[in-house]
Amino acid sequence: MKKVVVLLVFALFAHDSCAQCAMCRTTLQNNVSQGEIGIAAGINFGILYLLVIPYIAIALIGYFWYRSSKRNENQHHTGLA
Repeated sequence: MKKVVVLLVFALFAHDSCAQCAMCRTTLQNNVSQGEIGIAAGINFGILYLLVIPYIAIALIGYFWYRSSKRNENQHHTGLA
């Protein structure tokens, strides 16, 4: 039941998220045509930031999980010997 509710929430707000893309595109087109590159560079940097951060978070979680499992494995083997 929870999955259906989550799916409905995402479906209801999908239209609003698509509208934001058109607004950013219009802003970029207007600013670039007027010769203002700073805003376009800022928006591009923001997009890259939003793209990279989840991958860094997943990599850090994986690293700490791996390190913890290796530490537990070493303690388990030294305890048996």
